[in-house]
Amino acid sequence: MISIIIPVLNEAVTIESLLLHLCKNASETQIADILVIDGGSTDDTRTIVQRFSRNSTFPIQLIASEKGRAKQMNTGAQHATGTILYFLHADSFPPKGYDSLISEAVQKGNPAGCFKMKFDSDHWWLRLASWLTKFNWRACRGGDQSQFITRALFDEIGGFDETFVIYEDNILINELYSRNKFIVIQEWITSSARLYREKGIWNLQYHFWAIYVKRWLGADAEELYAYYVKHIKLHRKTSATLSEKGVQPKEVFSDK
Repeated sequence: MISIIIPVLNEAVTIESLLLHLCKNASETQIADILVIDGGSTDDTRTIVQRFSRNSTFPIQLIASEKGRAKQMNTGAQHATGTILYFLHADSFPPKGYDSLISEAVQKGNPAGCFKMKFDSDHWWLRLASWLTKFNWRACRGGDQSQFITRALFDEIGGFDETFVIYEDNILINELYSRNKFIVIQEWITSSARLYREKGIWNLQYHFWAIYVKRWLGADAEELYAYYVKHIKLHRKTSATLSEKGVQPKEVFSDK
């Protein structure tokens, strides 16, 4: 049985579509629960999730947590009842039958992995970046590709490192690669390129590369977050403007 864990912060624009997608493309017999972990949303995210859960045949819970995706995902893991944990961003839509694909991968002896990923964009660079995710190379990994992991392995590793406000997905992935316990399921998950559209593709890609290299050279969680705040994080004025246009920017780091 799979527990789906979705950390959210002001995701009113996408969360209902994601929940509908998850329920339409999986079997109730394989989903233990869908846990939406809210880090203090100030929009309609909570209301939308509560309304959807009342009308769904899938077990959906809204759980409050401290802000910070690592903290939120660890909170979700604590409440999850499944033997497989599936961590998913609120704007990433897994393929049809994702539950069976994950279960089959685990049954074949693969305790952790992700899907290959494509962006909802036709820009040539993002299409190339998407194509590269099919390869099981560490440099091609990121949280937007989603992450499945058995509860036993997750507990053995100790969960997500909560000292990392950003880059927490990659820290866990690094550990999995060091143990040689990671596969890429060759089906597409579709993820939003909204942050690229807001920040500019080359500008954002440069800063993502910079963060990757900084971590490779030994930068700690505080240094990475300071760089992110300076170069990537949206200011309140920008966020408010986007919200008026019906776009909810990510306030926590992702690989988009």
